[in-house]
Amino acid sequence: MAVVLFWPAGTLDWWPAWGALAVSLGWLAGTGFVIIRLHPDLLAERLERRTGAKRWDTAIVGLIGLVTLIRYIVAGLDQRYGWSSGFSPAARLIALAAGALGYGLFVWATAANAFFSQVVRIQTERGHTVATGGPYRFVRHPAYLGVIAYEAAVSVLLGSWPALALSAVSVAMLVARTALEDRALRAELPGYADYAVRVRSRLLPGIW
Repeated sequence: MAVVLFWPAGTLDWWPAWGALAVSLGWLAGTGFVIIRLHPDLLAERLERRTGAKRWDTAIVGLIGLVTLIRYIVAGLDQRYGWSSGFSPAARLIALAAGALGYGLFVWATAANAFFSQVVRIQTERGHTVATGGPYRFVRHPAYLGVIAYEAAVSVLLGSWPALALSAVSVAMLVARTALEDRALRAELPGYADYAVRVRSRLLPGIW
């Protein structure tokens, strides 16, 4: 991430990029701490190649990764050539806080869900059950909400309109992934349909 931000920018003197890196490092450290301390079995789940992953999920995750890479390169080039304007320091600081809160929600969701895999699949070998605690009391997919908050905020933080357009593409794919995962869980995970009756919102309470 540092390379694809600072190399195109041609400078290290770019505090919003350092802020984005700090948020991402905090997310990685927080997620790692939660998995190692609370869900060590989940570490094995993430490190081993598992069967049962959905093909549509693999495709969406790959596309999001590609768009993310392009977005950071574009943001770096925008910083170098000054394509964008209109992002005040206050807006960037608010975006930094929003991105940090989004990834904080992601870490909270990881702590509350012992089956928080990186791919959409039913973990029958681990006795997969529905997560209902923590942020799952309010929305069915809180981690996606957290990532979407970061995706929407990071391009504002970096001050790039073209990067913001690419973030919108990532957000659209994340919303689609949320809907597809929700459908798969309703069909395949025992107890999820009843949980969906109690917690009606996928991402935004009272809206969707």
